[in-house]
Amino acid sequence: MNGITIRIHEDPIKEIQGTLRAQKDWSEYVQPLQNYHGGLGDPYSFMRITVPECLPERLEILGYANEFAFLYDDNAENLDTNSNPDESARFLEPFDQGILNQRVDLHSRPEKRLQVQVLSEMMAIDSARAVTAMKAWGEFVCSAARCRAPFTSMKEYVPARIIDAGELIWFGFLTFGMALTIPDEELELCTQLAKPGYAALGLTNDLYSWEKERRAAEQAGKDYVFNAVWVITKERSTSEEEAKMICREEITKYISQYCHTVEEIRVDTSLSRTFEPISKLSS
Repeated sequence: MNGITIRIHEDPIKEIQGTLRAQKDWSEYVQPLQNYHGGLGDPYSFMRITVPECLPERLEILGYANEFAFLYDDNAENLDTNSNPDESARFLEPFDQGILNQRVDLHSRPEKRLQVQVLSEMMAIDSARAVTAMKAWGEFVCSAARCRAPFTSMKEYVPARIIDAGELIWFGFLTFGMALTIPDEELELCTQLAKPGYAALGLTNDLYSWEKERRAAEQAGKDYVFNAVWVITKERSTSEEEAKMICREEITKYISQYCHTVEEIRVDTSLSRTFEPISKLSS
């Protein structure tokens, strides 16, 4: 377990309802889904594991928002912002321009309609934190699209992977789901303390999705894969299996760093009480 205990929200129904509703809306307004499972699982599902202390009345809309984010991100991964900037700009429009604009018309992209639906439901629950979450989400979408480039060293790759893993969107989802407010003077500190956790999350995803992402890159005609396994093979001239082993070692390193940080937070009386529930996320 490497020091991290799995905790899970007690209510499976609300996440299921939100997730399935998002899949239905995506199929109806964007494109049909085939052989898609998303964040649901048995006995574990994504939101119940990642936000185990989500307030009950906020879990369904977070399930919807997260599933929409998964679907949107799957399409975003196929974008080539360098060779086709016009297509990329159109695709990113729902988050790049007027993120808080709830007006849609006949010319609006279908993804914009779903984004407005998410914002509307979140605003009805907690308008202030909904705005914070949506702004963070918009910044994440645009920054992640720009960072998916070929890297040849882990030193350069890991900071980009932290962005792509959802550092910003998870700030929004966690603070909304748990009704947290990070004081402005502690925001940068909170961001820095969480980075090892996001690094571990991103590299773990890389490890388990390597074969799928390699095939997708080959089918798209790309000569690189935005994945730690690919970076390690190039940086160290190793085989794929050796690269996977090194990736596992990197994951263990970042998990250890994060667990150490959590323990330090618990005894640091100089920090606000906001950090208490954040530290409990890994307890």
